[in-house]
Amino acid sequence: MTKKPANESELVICRNKRAFHEYEIFDKLECGIALTGSEVKSLRENGARLDEAYAKVEDGEVWLINCEIPEYRMATTGNHLPKRPRKLLLHRREIGKFAGKASQQGFTLIPLRMYFKKGLAKVELAVARGKKLHDKRESIKKRETQREIGRMMAKGRRQRR
Repeated sequence: MTKKPANESELVICRNKRAFHEYEIFDKLECGIALTGSEVKSLRENGARLDEAYAKVEDGEVWLINCEIPEYRMATTGNHLPKRPRKLLLHRREIGKFAGKASQQGFTLIPLRMYFKKGLAKVELAVARGKKLHDKRESIKKRETQREIGRMMAKGRRQRR
């Protein structure tokens, strides 16, 4: 019997594409999310948006704020509000560790991606600090030099053949 790779059973719903551009990521953590039935069906059908979402620690619980899950069109009376706060499921130890890091000056909790893992909805949460304009420029320079190096390496491989 062979083991499947860990990510083979993951079905990515959405990613926070701007997070890596606007934030410097320090630590990541996988956590569950408490959803209603219509939210789960909507995630399977439509997906979600994490663009403006963030997480907040309140009274020993972690809440996902501003995450948009569109209404499920087939639901009638039991539909949900698209941008309601959703509780994230973490152990008390993890909340304490993450809350300590996030409470430091300039740090925040942001969701990087939302996905289904073995049929359960999960959110990858990160402790991050906002980048300044010069940091963004530096990241762009690094990315461009890596691309240029890759092009030169590929060009060198083509010439050897």
